Amino acid sequence: MADHHTLPELLSRAAGFPGTGLRFLDRRERPTFHEWSDIYSASLRVAEGLRSLGIGRGDRVALIHPTCVELIHGFFGIQLAGAVPVPLYPPVRLGRLDEYHPRAASLMSAVGARLALVDSKVARLLGKTCELASLEHGFATVDQITETVSSEDLSVDPERFGSGVTAEDLAMVQFSSGTTVEPKPVALSYRAISAQVHALNSFWPDSEDSDLVHSGVSWLPLYHDMGLIGCVFPALERPSVLTLIGPEVFVAKPAVWLRAISRWRATISVAPNFAYGLCVHKIRDQELHGVDLSHWRVALNGAEPVAPSVLRAFQRRFAHWGFRPEALTPVYGLSEATLAVTFSELDQDFSSARFERKALDLGIVTPDPGGRELISVGRALPGTEVAITYDHDPPSAAAAGRESRIGRIWVRGPSLMEGYLGRPEATAAALRNGWLDTGDLGFMHRGRLFIHGREKDVLILRGRNHSPIDVEQAVDGVVGVRTGCAVAVSHMPEDGDRELLMLFVERRRRLSDAQREQMAIACREAVLAACGLRIDRLEVVAPGTLPRTSSGKLRRSETLRLFLADELGPPSDVGPIQLAGELLGSAFAYRRSKAENAAEEG
Repeated sequence: MADHHTLPELLSRAAGFPGTGLRFLDRRERPTFHEWSDIYSASLRVAEGLRSLGIGRGDRVALIHPTCVELIHGFFGIQLAGAVPVPLYPPVRLGRLDEYHPRAASLMSAVGARLALVDSKVARLLGKTCELASLEHGFATVDQITETVSSEDLSVDPERFGSGVTAEDLAMVQFSSGTTVEPKPVALSYRAISAQVHALNSFWPDSEDSDLVHSGVSWLPLYHDMGLIGCVFPALERPSVLTLIGPEVFVAKPAVWLRAISRWRATISVAPNFAYGLCVHKIRDQELHGVDLSHWRVALNGAEPVAPSVLRAFQRRFAHWGFRPEALTPVYGLSEATLAVTFSELDQDFSSARFERKALDLGIVTPDPGGRELISVGRALPGTEVAITYDHDPPSAAAAGRESRIGRIWVRGPSLMEGYLGRPEATAAALRNGWLDTGDLGFMHRGRLFIHGREKDVLILRGRNHSPIDVEQAVDGVVGVRTGCAVAVSHMPEDGDRELLMLFVERRRRLSDAQREQMAIACREAVLAACGLRIDRLEVVAPGTLPRTSSGKLRRSETLRLFLADELGPPSDVGPIQLAGELLGSAFAYRRSKAENAAEEG
């Protein structure tokens, strides 16, 4: 990697390795293979088409595609033209286009995109989006961009494409998880991506069997850093073969993932915690006839809290098909660090420890054999440092080595972002003295990092992050709910297999039991319609119950803490009640949204 600091250089190099590239599986599990050489040629055509439009060095171009080869052509074509790709999520529900248009437009406006390259299947839906974003060149498909490009245009001097790009230049923009309504545009240089990919590939197991080693499978969205940076880019650098599955295919039929791993003897695959739980509960034995998972050596688990119960259930469930328990590898990372920060040790069972519960709530780390079990996310990647502080200041030597308290997690290394594009104040707050303030809370124990909550109030559900503000505002208009008096949190029960979406709402006074039940159903419907999310637990509390700051702001983490301690609610009130209509509301929401949520949240 040291000789190839930019992705266009890597792509040009990979084109010289026959038999390597990307394999796409459709809904019927039919493969279509694209060699890196073919991807390079197609990307050159995209670059020439963009150059003919006047798109060049430093220009930002949005990419809106599902999992398909055209996204890959567009991404590398943009870079070969000297421009900067900005992958964005595509619309997945026709009924929510009114919400999608302004959100996607705001993301494109935030990066100053001049053009949007879009998938042909959704192009007809994006006119309003691009109009709101005021794109100079509107939007176009890859085919439209390349329809006038001839072979002669590329044969004169193909080396001119991407030749002016340096390792210090902006390579891409990926948006942060969105702890507020507007996610932040994370600016990544070629050097940061190069360092990240090299670090990832240094972790993969090596073997004399190249067919075994140089293979991976991923169903993660390609507009997500784990899918693109964590899977596609390492396969490009090796170079190797990567099999890609659409996330909607996986969520509808998770056995497709395991069958693909077996079919191509893949050694590496990555998924968030919920995916492993989904496999345990949804895959039937008859769907795995002939499956052999013994080649799967690295099963990364990241992007959301890792549950020990899920890891053990997955190990037990698929041991019959050769799954190695030591393959499960918890990891930690974030978009501002390009992707990965820590990895657990390979070829070892995952590491966990138990800590005294009440002490953890107070920020104190006290080992206790009968306490709460937490999963280690391992040690820092080579060249990366992780430190814990107990205030808002960057790490200092005086704070090093302390393992008795929960604090703020800071990261330093070659893969850190350049900053938030066009947001100097936010950049200055996050990057200080060469360190990145992750906003996450955790501690070190026996040299390994443990995550303990998030200072940011982001909701993590089924591998995706959501803003609690969106959920809370969705119920503002529900009859019986006090306006501005709702708190949304996500919570992983100690023995649970996924994070739950919990919503606390203050009711108006003098509501009958029937009115409360109707209000609960209406809240569920409102959140489903506005956010596409199903509430797992709804708590209706008395007026004035939800804790606030001195300035009147609701305190989400404190609400959850009080609830779990059975201390939420004024003494004069009966406290939070579990509504009789909860199961009915859940079932109603689930019937309406199962297919749509599966496509969106996968």
